[in-house]
This record gives sequence, structure tokens and C-alpha cells, in this order.
Amino acid sequence: MLVLEQRGFDELLEQSAALREQIEAYRARRLAAGNEHGEAEIELASGHTGEPELPATFVDYELSPREYELSVAQTVLRVHTRVADLYNKPMNQTEQQLRLTIEALRERQESELLNNAEFGLLHNADVKQRLHTRTGPPTPDDLDELLAAVWKEPAFFLAHPQAIAAFGRECNSRGIYPAGTEFHGHHVPSWRGVPILPSNKIPVSPTRTSSILLMRVGEQNQGVIGLHQTGLPDEVEPGLSVRFMSIDDKAIISYLVSAYFSAAVLVPDALAVLEHVEIGREG
Repeated sequence: MLVLEQRGFDELLEQSAALREQIEAYRARRLAAGNEHGEAEIELASGHTGEPELPATFVDYELSPREYELSVAQTVLRVHTRVADLYNKPMNQTEQQLRLTIEALRERQESELLNNAEFGLLHNADVKQRLHTRTGPPTPDDLDELLAAVWKEPAFFLAHPQAIAAFGRECNSRGIYPAGTEFHGHHVPSWRGVPILPSNKIPVSPTRTSSILLMRVGEQNQGVIGLHQTGLPDEVEPGLSVRFMSIDDKAIISYLVSAYFSAAVLVPDALAVLEHVEIGREG
């Protein structure tokens, strides 16, 4: 750490008018900031009677908000015309190959939404929303800490299946048996009534540690939202298109399959991450 005594700091200010102006502007901003987030306090009046003069106020907003560019996952599906012509009953082979290709793209999309360095949720959680386990394995106390960080309408936990198993072991060792819950027609584990959803796209380190996420979702709730473009040419699903490219001289049909997507955390307390979760030895 570099330390500068107050006397030396004052001497520098006297020597540089530009530095002095910057310091004074910073002090003015600090004085104007009214809360721990550096935002101007909203002046209010309450409990008054009669006709007192009410305070005037304004609300801070981001002058240059972050812009998100949609990411893309693409591939070219190649199908021989013989397959498309002859092998379409009882199952349409072209449709089935497109279905499998789309599923693979959606799997890649899930991985990118979690791990992409630009917009992935594991990289975009606020520093204050990154928590560490108390003892290593994920305990009920650790998940309670996540709930305290995302306390407004938490939607679900997201964890690697092995991290979920490790949490189950910790619950069993304490004689705690959490009840499951229904989530979109599926029975899933839960904690405090909040679903715990599995995702094998959350990485597991060589030292057998992983992460557990908790998020609030939806634009109306100021949570985590997915971004995609609708109205694409030859769109088959929201944000996903299948475009015919060509038939080459070997009778191969080519389709360009594209998925456009991104994600945004609208406010910092919509997402929290429990890091360095020990999941035990491998099988």
C-alpha cells in the first residue's frame, strides 16, 4: 500500500490546479450522495400536519446505461436430398435432424448464459453479491445467506447436480429433510420453498468446487432477464431461425441454424453467487 501524508497531499494540490479541481469535484459528489450506493437521497416528508412546505427532490438515473449485444450460436445442418425425399415416414428425418440441432444450440446457449465472459451470470454478479461457504460444502446456512442477499421474490437456485447432491448430504447429516416443490410441472428439490434447479453447465473446478446461484427473474421484478430478437427471417422459435442455404452438386441440402441471445441483471441484488462450493470427491 502506498501512503501519502496529508501535508504532502496538500502540497500537491497547491502545485496543480487541475488536480485541485478534480478533488473538489469528487468532494462535491460525495457530499451530494445521500446513501451507501452513492445515489442522491430522495427527500421526503412524513408525519406532518397542516400545510408545510414539502421538500423538492430528484432521482438519480444512469446517463449512459450498459448496452448488450446479442450473442449468436450457429451451425450448418447438411442433409442429403435422398434422405429428405425417401426417409420422411413415419418420421420426417429432416425435421428430426433439425430438432436435434436446435436442442444442441439451446444447450450451448445455456452454457453461454452462465459462462460467457461478457454477459454470463457467473461473471456479472456484483462483488457484494458474491458469497463464500462457511465450511466448504454447501450447508443450509449458506443457502440462507443467499436468500438474505436476494430477499425480494427469489425465483430459484441454480446449481450443478453434484452440488445439489452435496447439499442433500449436508442436510442429511443434520437430520434436515427439505420438502420438494412443483416447478413448471416437475417435482424438484427446494429450500425454504425456493426451487433448486440443476444445470450441468455450471463448471466444476479440478479441485472439485463449484458455484450455486440464486436469482430473481423478470423485467417487472427488476430481476434477471433473457434477451433475444423476435421477427427473424425463417424464425422457428423466439430468437432462433432455420434458413435454407443451397443444394450443392452432390445433392446435399444445407440449412443455416442460428440462435441469438444474451442476458441482463437489471439490478445488483437480483443475483447472488455462492462460490467455492465443495462437492466432495468424484464417484
